[in-house]
Amino acid sequence: MDNVSVITVFTLSGLSDIANYRVILFVLTLLCYCVIWLVNLTIIVTVIVDKKLHEPMYIFLCNLCFNGLYGTAAFYPKFLYDLLSTTHVISYAGCLLQGFVLHSSVCADFSLLVLMAYDRYVAICRPLVYHSLMTTQKICILVFFAWLIPFYLLFMSTITTAVLRLCGTHIPRIYCVNWLINNLACSASVARIVIPAFNYTFYIGHVLLVFWSYVHLIKTCQSSKENWNKFMQTCVPHLFSLTVVVLSFLFDMLYMRFGSKEIPKSFENFMAMEIFLIPPIINPLIYGFKLTQIRNRKFHSIRI
Repeated sequence: MDNVSVITVFTLSGLSDIANYRVILFVLTLLCYCVIWLVNLTIIVTVIVDKKLHEPMYIFLCNLCFNGLYGTAAFYPKFLYDLLSTTHVISYAGCLLQGFVLHSSVCADFSLLVLMAYDRYVAICRPLVYHSLMTTQKICILVFFAWLIPFYLLFMSTITTAVLRLCGTHIPRIYCVNWLINNLACSASVARIVIPAFNYTFYIGHVLLVFWSYVHLIKTCQSSKENWNKFMQTCVPHLFSLTVVVLSFLFDMLYMRFGSKEIPKSFENFMAMEIFLIPPIINPLIYGFKLTQIRNRKFHSIRI
């Protein structure tokens, strides 16, 4: 038990069999990371520069894209380094930090998508009070808490993980996850069960709330062609984005807990990284093509 105090690094797995094509993987991964930066930064700059887009929906979208850059920054640089390295290790502090950033980014995605759903609900179902409800001050407060709550919840989860006495150093993944670090604990702890359970329940509630609001939105929009057009223009892209995030999260979580050891490592690695590959690319592309004002802004810039 005395050895638990000397753990300073963790070993990561999944990259030991890629020696013959590590350069190709490095190039493809770097290309994906560049695409993520390009599409998200394009949306962020477009919203900031064009004053016509200083509306609640686009402010939330801007934060969603920024969160995509925040989360992927904790994964891709380290992963790219590991692709060219013969040893795949990460420091104890670095592992906790990576886990915190990755988890908080996923949670912030859910929080921001809930805000976007709330904005659409008020805009379509209560249009007469929209501007009085969605004031600049209220938007700032909503955005602040959309970031603060995930940070707080994951900070508490990370602290719980950090105080555990560990009896192992091997993480069977290409990046750090709090749940896998917890599995290295020498003994069971109530906190390591209660806090993650609360976090999962809290954000499952987010998803259920959004889908309930969409049931109400669809009922409301069926009686008005104008409202139905609004729904198709802004709510469908949002619903698709939420579905992408939820499915990516579910695939990742279920595979991490119940995945078979007989699955090839290449597929296992893809399942591990798809949550940091698909949503950060798909979300800005959906809105870049579907939201009329952003699309018109791009076309206008091209003509200039």
